[in-house]
Amino acid sequence: MTLDQSSPLPRSRRFAPSIFAAALAATLAVAGCATMPDAGTAGATASTSAPIGWDSVPGILARIKAPTFPNRDFAITDYGAKADGTTDCTDAIAQAIAACNAAGGGRVVVSGGVFLTGAVHLKSNVNLYVAEGTTLKFSPNPAKFLPVVLTRFEGTECMNYSPLIYAYQQENIAVTGKGTLDGSASRETWWGLIRRDAIANGANGQRQSSQLELIQMGEKNVPVEQRIFGDRGTLRPNFIVPYRCKNVLIEDVHIINSPMWEVVPELSVNVTVRGVEIHSHGPNNDGCDPESSRDVLIENCIFDTGDDCIAIKSGKDADGRRVNVASENLIIRNCVMQDGHGGVVLGSENSGSIRNVFAENNKMDSPNLQRALRLKTNAGRGGVLENVFMRNCTVGQVSDSILTIDLVYGRVTEGKFPPTVRNVLMQNVTSKKAPRVLSIVGTDQSIIENVRIEDCTFTGVEGADILAHSGDVSYKNVTITPAPRARNAGPARAAAPRSGE
Repeated sequence: MTLDQSSPLPRSRRFAPSIFAAALAATLAVAGCATMPDAGTAGATASTSAPIGWDSVPGILARIKAPTFPNRDFAITDYGAKADGTTDCTDAIAQAIAACNAAGGGRVVVSGGVFLTGAVHLKSNVNLYVAEGTTLKFSPNPAKFLPVVLTRFEGTECMNYSPLIYAYQQENIAVTGKGTLDGSASRETWWGLIRRDAIANGANGQRQSSQLELIQMGEKNVPVEQRIFGDRGTLRPNFIVPYRCKNVLIEDVHIINSPMWEVVPELSVNVTVRGVEIHSHGPNNDGCDPESSRDVLIENCIFDTGDDCIAIKSGKDADGRRVNVASENLIIRNCVMQDGHGGVVLGSENSGSIRNVFAENNKMDSPNLQRALRLKTNAGRGGVLENVFMRNCTVGQVSDSILTIDLVYGRVTEGKFPPTVRNVLMQNVTSKKAPRVLSIVGTDQSIIENVRIEDCTFTGVEGADILAHSGDVSYKNVTITPAPRARNAGPARAAAPRSGE
């Protein structure tokens, strides 16, 4: 059937399978473009800024310029590195980076074989280049990622293990080349810290988990320099983290076996992530998570991950509101999303708000990919998620829904910071198989405005939309073809909303 009409819907309703067609056809009137709130203000009302839409993309792209580097090479083998996979090359790499920086910039070249290292800290004007056929293998020994550095763990600032590749307040930095970055994570190494954390937070209550301890520190506004973890806790490091940096390029590298999130620009500006291929299926293995960052381009990448493929963030709960920096002006194009909890995701750490997200010409297809576009937060996180656009994307199959807006994420239904979602537009998106098109669950305190699905074709849809406190939602020129049912089969049952994934 083709949907192109407007009729009132109750604000809170879950559709029964027997009225599947009618449920999908019912719409709300299409509203105009929402305007932007004040930067970083959770739950803010709209300002008088100009409306945001696809015509804003050229201006954003004009500001995103990948850094360039002088034509000088500094081979790490000249500083004592050995490509035998067992010699610790940490000091040799640090010396090459320091020499490159002192000379005014260039490439630090990792080429020919397997190089074992601990934490790599980039400096301004340095391009860490890993040549094709080469592996930069990071030690599984946590001691190699000490001393602790300023970073975030799931949206809360702390002093923790250094990310595997880290830069703090640097400009013009890059990680490039067609080589492999191997984080050496496994159940026996970094991923095993989750089990230790779970045991620590067990029923006996003998010791508080590091994750919960950090959250409480954020709620109590404990000074960041006192939030010390590293070998005192069980918080895993992310893989590549430029922290408060400008002019960043991550290009062509292959990433495997990450301890945690993979490419994580934090509080950074002018970031390009291009041609990166990620295959990492550990816990919390998000592919690319720009957090509180501005003017970000992610293109021509492949994501095959154990969590969200791309998850845009802006800080968590009280600590996110303290830092209060939004993620804004992000373009995601020509990427392939394979396994993952979501293809393009906003949240759940989004207390500083997220705005102006443009995703186009992406391909998503896997029985293990749960959702194409996902917005997730709750009344403890708050935040404004607005101006989110997806067009010209193909979805083979997902295991949950095409679009999910989950404002009770983690089964949190009450709180002091009800979130706002507004101006979400999905255009010319096609799919071949999905349990449903929409799963939109809010609360009586949250705000959902101007969610539009236009010019889309969804085939193989198995059941009804899930809509509860779903606000303003509309279909326009949308064709939905239900999945064929076996003869004599009863009506499919609508699935309950799912949280905490």
